[in-house]
Amino acid sequence: MRSFIRRTFEGFWSALTCQRFGRSRLSRPAVNGKLGRQVAQDKSADRSAYPKSYNMLDVQIEPESVRIDSHFVVSFKRTLRLPEDGTLHKTPPNFGVFPIYRVEEFAERLPKNWQRERSVFIPMYQREGLYIRFDNEKAWQPYAVKVSIGGINAISGEPQANTLRAEPQDYLVCPPQLWLDGIYTDRGTTRQFLATPLGQGETVEGALSGSENVGGIQLTIFAPKPGTFPENAPETKATLRPTAFGRRPGAETAEMGLAAGAGIKQKVLPDQYGIETWDQNNFAELTVHILNSAQFQSITGLDAPATTINEETYAENGFPWFPLYGETEQGDVSPSDLLAGVKTVGEIDERKNE
Repeated sequence: MRSFIRRTFEGFWSALTCQRFGRSRLSRPAVNGKLGRQVAQDKSADRSAYPKSYNMLDVQIEPESVRIDSHFVVSFKRTLRLPEDGTLHKTPPNFGVFPIYRVEEFAERLPKNWQRERSVFIPMYQREGLYIRFDNEKAWQPYAVKVSIGGINAISGEPQANTLRAEPQDYLVCPPQLWLDGIYTDRGTTRQFLATPLGQGETVEGALSGSENVGGIQLTIFAPKPGTFPENAPETKATLRPTAFGRRPGAETAEMGLAAGAGIKQKVLPDQYGIETWDQNNFAELTVHILNSAQFQSITGLDAPATTINEETYAENGFPWFPLYGETEQGDVSPSDLLAGVKTVGEIDERKNE
C-alpha cells in the first residue's frame, strides 16, 4: 500500500509542525522572535520530467536537516577553513549546523526557477567552510548518494546527472561514508568546500564549466532495491566528528557557490555492494541554494545566524585566522583528473595579486 501511494500521489509541499530537535507535531519556536518555521513533507515534487515508473522517495524538510525516506538524514555542518599550506589536514571539527529554510516560505522574494525545484536554502558567510553529513537511522540499509556543486559532480568532476556510474564510481554509499568534506581530487584527498560568491571565477563550477550560473549544492539519493537488505539488524556504533563551540565573526557576500580549499585526508569509499544494488528508478532530488548574509537578511527579515567560530577558535586549533566577509581501512575510488586541476581559493588569490 505504501509503495502504491508513493507511485500515484502527486502533491505539493505540505507544512507539518515540529519541535526543533524532534519530529512531533508541535510548532517550532520563533526564530529571532519573527518567524516560526515548520517541517514540510514533500512526497512528489514535479514528476512531469520523469517516467511514471519513477518512484520518488519521501522528503521531509526539517529546520536543521533533510530527512529522506523517513530514516536517511542529510545535514550541512559548519567547520574551520583550513590553511592552504601544503599540509594534508586531518578532518576538521564540527562547529554546529547550518539552518535550513524552505523556498516556499519566501517564494515571493526568490527566483521563480527555485520554486520549480525541490529546493531549500542555507545562509553562509564568504569563504566559510562546510561539510555534508549523512546519518542513517537504519545503518544496515544504505543509500547511494550523488553530490554535485554548481551542477558539477563532486566525485567525478563531470556534469550533474541523476543516474549512477560504476566506472569510475561517481557516487557515495552511506554508510559506510558518513560525510564529505569537499571535492575528491586525489586518492585519500578532498579539497575543502568553501563558500564563495558567484561571478568571481572562484567556484568549482566556474573552473570546469566556464560559467557560474547554478551555484549551491545538488543531491540525488537512491534507495536500494526492495529486499536487498533486512528490515531489522543489531545496533551499531556511530562514527562521530570532533565537536567544538565558539563565537561569531561577521561578513557579507553575494549569492554563493562552492570553491575548493585546503586538502583534507578523506577517502571516497568504493561501493562494496555493486551498482546493481541501487534502484535507479527510486530516488529523491534536492537543490540547496546558498545565500550570503545580506541576501538572507533581505529575503527573510532575519539576521544571518551567528557562527560559532572566531579568531580564538582558530588559535585553539593551531591554525591562522581567516576573517570571513574516522574511516575504515577500505581502499578508495579512483580520483577525477578534472577535479584535480581545479585551482583552490588560495591559488586564485595568489594569481590575482601577481
